Amino acid sequence: MRKQVYISADYSEIDGDKNVVDELSKWGNDDYHRVDFVDMSQVASGSVSKDLDCRICDLKAEFNRQINASSSVIFIVGNMTRYRIAGQSCGRHGKTTQWESYCTPYKQNTNGTKMCKYISTVSVTGNNIGNINNYSYLRHEFEQAVRQKKNIIILYNSMRYEKEWLPSYMSEYKDIARPFWITDYWGRRVGDYSYIKEALGF
Repeated sequence: MRKQVYISADYSEIDGDKNVVDELSKWGNDDYHRVDFVDMSQVASGSVSKDLDCRICDLKAEFNRQINASSSVIFIVGNMTRYRIAGQSCGRHGKTTQWESYCTPYKQNTNGTKMCKYISTVSVTGNNIGNINNYSYLRHEFEQAVRQKKNIIILYNSMRYEKEWLPSYMSEYKDIARPFWITDYWGRRVGDYSYIKEALGF
């Protein structure tokens, strides 16, 4: 049986951490490790966001569903992670009515804002983080994983422990965060797959 593991990372083309996600995906797709990695970029470019009226809250609801279906959640932390705010601009947060609230459809940023698509909202119950909030996408994913009591793995996109890179909302997890990269016998930079296998329960 394959494990489904969710990956959260900063996907900025300039200074993000996609290199770690790509490395994990190659490792998970070989014939030995039987891991299905689901990363946030796949979710953001998938079926939900194909709706031209997809909003921030719709993406966050889909993140919840994917995290809930995963056995573990890996968070890649780079030197810019703590500064990322994408996903925070939910106009409905803290307001009660549709006509007070505006936001920009996910794939129509150049077309400006529209009125909130939801006429009414209800308080979230159970173990999900409400998808109408002012969290960044990255923080929303982290809070959902914590709320769901998922196996959380935090990896620095570095060969060193970079505790100053952690966003404040991850501070209580600083003792479990580990560097992703190590040096192998030949001096090459490689992923620390021994640790990841152990953390995933292989």
